[in-house]
Amino acid sequence: MKNILVATSLIFCVAPLLPVTGQDTDTDSIHVLVWDERQPRQAVAYKDFLGNEIANRLTDQTDNIAVRSVALDDPDQGLTAGNLEWADVIIWWGHVRQHEVPEEKARLIVDYIRQGKLDLIALHSAHWARPFVEAMNWRSIEDGKKHFERSGWKGDFLIDTVKPPRERTVPAHGSVLTPAFFGYKKNQRQFQAIIHLPWCCFPDYRPDGMPGTLRVKSPSHPITRGLPKTFRVPQTEMYNEPFHVPEPDEVIFEETWTKGERFRSGMVWDIGKGKVFYFRPGHETYPVFKQPEVIQVLQNACQWLGK
Repeated sequence: MKNILVATSLIFCVAPLLPVTGQDTDTDSIHVLVWDERQPRQAVAYKDFLGNEIANRLTDQTDNIAVRSVALDDPDQGLTAGNLEWADVIIWWGHVRQHEVPEEKARLIVDYIRQGKLDLIALHSAHWARPFVEAMNWRSIEDGKKHFERSGWKGDFLIDTVKPPRERTVPAHGSVLTPAFFGYKKNQRQFQAIIHLPWCCFPDYRPDGMPGTLRVKSPSHPITRGLPKTFRVPQTEMYNEPFHVPEPDEVIFEETWTKGERFRSGMVWDIGKGKVFYFRPGHETYPVFKQPEVIQVLQNACQWLGK
């Protein structure tokens, strides 16, 4: 379990424990908070919601992982001060109700990540989850600063950020890849940087349940431990590049489809002292999170991130 600093102002805000899977009292365990939007359509593939499926499979097969499974409709959306202080890792599933998570809560989660108190695993459609978007925005600004410093900017520079035109819109093919950096000299000592924040989306998707094939790009990475070099997800939704996100620090998996599409389906970013891992396979009506290889990825990721 990570060393966690508990602010005095938060001590009295700890809520009663929400539904728990695993031995929650074991201080040597990795604490995983599984957050699930729990939309009704999940019943097509999961009897007791997608998040609970992941939680049960993680603890059934791993001795040192303790899990709390929470949901959007829980008190404080499952993101109580007690849960956030307890967690080492959040696994996040969201889809049609992403906008209901307040931006200030997303910023709080990213603050925890930046401080090294928490890591985030964003699954499939959580590319639009507000904590993921906030983390990508923060990383884009940091990358923009480094970009201009490498370009020889000296002296003071101001930063303006430009968001995509509307939340949860899809970029067209041929759009400028975001994040994008622009700048100009205001005077001899001052520069203006303009950072177009990432769309956190891609131009093509196809929810037809056709199989995808994942190829391991980083065979020595802890996330790929025990996995074959390639494995097939029999039913999944297709996403197609380009994915408008900051350049990742590591690409773990690449996924392809028989019609020619491809996607970087496992990526890791350093966000301050913490990390974000995006894992693409999924869709709420397909039993992706019953597949042993997929659960192995999540187990490995929790073990690696939660140290």
